[in-house]
Amino acid sequence: MPFTTPASVLTVMAHPDDAELWAGGTLARCSASGAAVTIAVPHHTEPGRDTEATAGATILGATLHQYDQPTVTTLRELLLAVRPEVVITHPLRDVHPDHRAVADTLVAALPDVVIDTGHPYRVYTADSYNSLTLDGPIPAHTIIDITDTYEQKQRALAAHASQPITDHFGPMAETLARLWGSRIGVNHAENFVPLPILGRLPAARTI
Repeated sequence: MPFTTPASVLTVMAHPDDAELWAGGTLARCSASGAAVTIAVPHHTEPGRDTEATAGATILGATLHQYDQPTVTTLRELLLAVRPEVVITHPLRDVHPDHRAVADTLVAALPDVVIDTGHPYRVYTADSYNSLTLDGPIPAHTIIDITDTYEQKQRALAAHASQPITDHFGPMAETLARLWGSRIGVNHAENFVPLPILGRLPAARTI
């Protein structure tokens, strides 16, 4: 199926390597198709992590935006500045408390921005560890073929050299990408679940 590229995508995630791990193939595909892709993560206290985030974003063709703390005010200002068509964040019931905190804060920031600007048009939550949340498996919904950008995703992940990419995150990314890929008949894919904005979900283009 032809890939319809949004004009702009903003990921709002908790850690320097989250965008690469949970949405890297899709972000690379969007940037290659001409979308403005922004990765927003807080500054990290560990030496080198911010530099790794810059390197990973560059490999994906994205702009990195870092801030001090994920407060409602900070994320509201970010949304107003970027005015993205699509936002991607963590599942609200993610198994990682930092992921839940960022997603909850984003959800709190969204209503006023959407009312004022009409942006974003669509919000999605990404995958999580072994596709499990505190409430169980993540449902299959919007599965994006990332076969052509999978190697780019892995290179962006590898830019986070301080993290256990080779032994942990890399193999998990491979397993998840093959799982979602098998569900749509391609080699590698990523899955996203729409999050209602003011009670609205993305309109379906096909049945």
